[in-house]
Amino acid sequence: MIQSEQVHMQVQDSQEENRNYKDCLIRIVFRNKKDLLELYNAINGSDYKNPEELTVYTLEDVVFMGIKNDISFLMGEMLNLYEHQSTKNPNMPIRGLMYFARNYASYIAGNNLDIYGTTLQKLPFPQYYVLYNGSQEEEDRCEIELKDAFPVIEGMEPCLKCTATLLNVNYGHNRELMERCRALHDYAVYVQRVRENQAKGMVLPEAVDKATDDCIRDEILKDILLKNRAEVKNMVLGTWGTENHLRAVKAEREQNEREIKELVRKRNKLEQEKAELEQEKTELEQEKTELEQEKTELEQENAFLKRKKDAEDRLTMALLGAGKSEILKIVLEDEEYRLRLLRQYGLFDNI
Repeated sequence: MIQSEQVHMQVQDSQEENRNYKDCLIRIVFRNKKDLLELYNAINGSDYKNPEELTVYTLEDVVFMGIKNDISFLMGEMLNLYEHQSTKNPNMPIRGLMYFARNYASYIAGNNLDIYGTTLQKLPFPQYYVLYNGSQEEEDRCEIELKDAFPVIEGMEPCLKCTATLLNVNYGHNRELMERCRALHDYAVYVQRVRENQAKGMVLPEAVDKATDDCIRDEILKDILLKNRAEVKNMVLGTWGTENHLRAVKAEREQNEREIKELVRKRNKLEQEKAELEQEKTELEQEKTELEQEKTELEQENAFLKRKKDAEDRLTMALLGAGKSEILKIVLEDEEYRLRLLRQYGLFDNI
C-alpha cells in the first residue's frame, strides 16, 4: 500500500473557505473523514475502519469554471475523485481527465518518481464518481465515457480513456448505497425536503429554513446543520439560485428555439401552400387556354358546317331549278359526288 506519509499532499482544513470557488453542500456533508470513509466503503463495498488512512488531496490552483473538484482523496492505493452535479453533464470525463492529469503530475513531483528511467513507476488507481442530485429523472447508475467526445474513426480506438460513473443520489435511488452511508442518505433527505417545500409554494429561503428545522428535529444532518446553519443556507441560496437561473435561461432559450422552429415551420407551410396555389393557378390558366382553344375550334367547325350547309342548299335549289331531279337524287345520297359538284360550281371552294 502507498503510505500517506510518502505522499506530499495538502490536507484540507474542515473550516477552510476559498473565495475562488463556490462551495457545495456535499463538501460540507463530507468534510468529516469518518463520513467520507463511510461513503468510500459504501461505493466500493469495502470495510475500512480507520479514517486516518484517508488523505484528502487538494490542488489549490485546480479550478474549473470557478468550481473546484468537490471531493478528492487517496485511500490505500486508490485515488478517488467525487464530483457533485445537479445536471447530467456529458463533459465530466473531460473534466476528470484534466483533474487526474494535474493530480498525477503533483503526485509524481511530490514523490520524486523518475518517469524517464527504465523502472515502471506505480501510480494510485483512479476512480471517478459523479454524485447526481438533479431534478431530471436519471437511472441509478450509468457510465459516461471520454471516447464519446472523440470522432469515430473506423478501425481505430482512442489512446485516452476516462470513465465517469454517475450515481443518482436523489432520495429513493440507490437504496443499498444509502443504507450503507448514513450521511449520503441524510443529504438526499435534506435536498428532497427543500424541494418539497418549494413545491408547496415556499420561496427558496423559506424552504431552506423549514427543511433545516425539520431535519434538525428528526436527527438528519443535525450536527452539521446546527454548526453550519448559516453557511449551509448561504451555500444553498447561492448554488441553487445560480442553478435555477441557469435552468430558467436554458428553458427560455429552448422556448425561443421552439418558437423559432414553429415560425419556420409555419413559414415553410405558407410557402408550400403559396407554391401549390401558384401551381393550381397555372393549371387553371392552362385549362382555361385549352377550353378557349376548344371553343374556337368548335366555333370554326360550326362556321364550316354552316357554310357547307348553305352551299348544299344552293346546289339543291340550282338542280331543282334546272329540272335535274335525277342528279339531285344522286347528290343527296352520295356525299363524295355532292362535294365534287360543290367544288365544280364554285359554291364551296374550302372543302
